[in-house]
Formats: sequence, C-alpha cells, structure tokens
Amino acid sequence: MIKLTVITVTWNAEKTLERTLESVQEQTYPHLEHLIVDGVSGDGTVELIRKYAEEKVSAQGKLRWVSEPDQGLYDAMNKAIGMASGDWLCFLNAGDTFHAPDTVERMMHSFDTNKPPDILYGETAIVDDKGNFLYMRRLKAPDRLTWKSFKQGMLVCHQAFIVKRELSEPYDLSYRFSSDFDWCIRMMKKATSIHNTRLTLINYLNEGMTTTNRQASLKERYRIMAKYYGHISTFFHHIWFVVRAILK
Repeated sequence: MIKLTVITVTWNAEKTLERTLESVQEQTYPHLEHLIVDGVSGDGTVELIRKYAEEKVSAQGKLRWVSEPDQGLYDAMNKAIGMASGDWLCFLNAGDTFHAPDTVERMMHSFDTNKPPDILYGETAIVDDKGNFLYMRRLKAPDRLTWKSFKQGMLVCHQAFIVKRELSEPYDLSYRFSSDFDWCIRMMKKATSIHNTRLTLINYLNEGMTTTNRQASLKERYRIMAKYYGHISTFFHHIWFVVRAILK
C-alpha cells in the first residue's frame, strides 16, 4: 500500500499544533507517518509532541520527531524530506488540518493505484483559530494543473500539493519567504502525471502575515515567476493581478 508522510515544521507552536496532531491521528487511512521537525521551541511545543509520541500514537500511525537548531523554515523542510520514509510527501503547518477524518483515504482512492501519479492536488478551505470554516481559498485549483498554471499565481495551496518522495528535491534556501512557490513549479516541471483529486484536502488556518514579510514574499514570487515565465509575461500578468483586485 502507498504510504504518506505528513511533515509538520514547528517553532513555538504550542497553541496551534495539537489540532494538527489530532487530525493526522484520526485519519482513517492506515498507512501514515507523521514527521515533526522542531526548531528548538521555547514554549511547550516539545512537551506536546513528546506526549503524543508516547501516549497517543495509534496502531495505524507513526509519529517521528526531532528538535534541533535549523536555518529556518525551508531548511527544516529539507531536513524532513531526508528523514521521510513515505511514498508521498504532504506539508502540513501547525494549525492546519486535513479537511475530514477520511480525507487521506478518499484522496488515495481517487486514482488508479496501478498507475500512481507523481503529484496529487486539491482544494483548500480557510478556517479560524477554532477550526470553523470561513471561506474557500480565493485562488481555485484549476481543472488541469501544469507548471505553467502558476503564471496566474499559486493556484494550489502548498499544503494541498502532494508530491512523490522520489520526485522531490530540496527547497532553494536563497528564497526566505516563497521557496515553496519555486519548489512547486520545479516539481511540476519534473512530473509526468499530475492528478486532480477533486476533493477539498486541507483546512488552512487563517493567519495574517506581517506587512514586511508579505512585501518580501511578493518580491520573491515576482523574481521566481520571471525566472520561469520571462520578465515580459510576468510584468503583464501582474498588471492583470492589480486590475483583478480593483474589480473585486
């Protein structure tokens, strides 16, 4: 059977991590590994992880974790890729959850297991800090996804973008805020098959990014788009983004 590694990178995530731990534990799909890479949290994150590792790991799920210094989010994610043993990788932030207890099972039954695709993707719901549904993610996943689709922006949330481990490469650490955008494009360029599950896969915690980080992230994303799609195409697409925002 196909095994899924769920990767959660944490740092001082005591207030949000438990819902993620619970969501992975309650999945009806039996072949799961939850891998947590913590950056030496100073709150109760490590104690919470240890409690789940010792007391609440069910027979169908395995929780592995490490807490040690890293060079930031994407360095920790690279570390996790190297530690993973699953056939596919899913990155789930602390506070994010699967949409329902049977989400992974339904996802795994959405394709022919004799010809598993390189990438799976789906929709994302935005929830508040209590897990209540707010709205569906503004950018809707396209019916057919290719590496050129991200000319229109990050149409699929990183958490709802599931990649074969053997296809995966490290995140580019030269990008501090948008390396996931670059990574997704690279994975799609390598992939021979990309499958739309037509499912809502993830409940994404609605967190406000600081203005400083958001501006830096957008600047990085522009550089990434120009690298893959060309400066002229990227410039005109960004004009359309501004018009679209004004119209809405």
